[in-house]
Amino acid sequence: MRVLMVLTSHDKLGDTGRKTRFWLEELAAPYYEFKDVGAQITLASPKSGRPPLDPKSQDPSFRTDITRRFEKDADAEGQLDKTVRLERVKQEDYDTVFYPGPTARCGTWPKTPIPSS
Repeated sequence: MRVLMVLTSHDKLGDTGRKTRFWLEELAAPYYEFKDVGAQITLASPKSGRPPLDPKSQDPSFRTDITRRFEKDADAEGQLDKTVRLERVKQEDYDTVFYPGPTARCGTWPKTPIPSS
């Protein structure tokens, strides 16, 4: 199974001036659900590169076994550092597309085309 996980490149919540980013566990938990059953995972984002991460999600009080696993996983961190630019993705190359986390997407998707065949 080939899975495309699409993260935001957005760091502001609409026109509010408030910051938003993705939450690490919202990526890590589904990432390992897919990986642990043998899926091939590609991480993508509208701008490519490392997406903005909410630093609070790495606070010790919010860390979980799954976030610690992700942080120690060189392959996962490497993919996160070099997400594929979303406009270069072909939907037909994947069996499923997954969008982790709700908050940052609110600012991203109204202005960013979703890959289609």
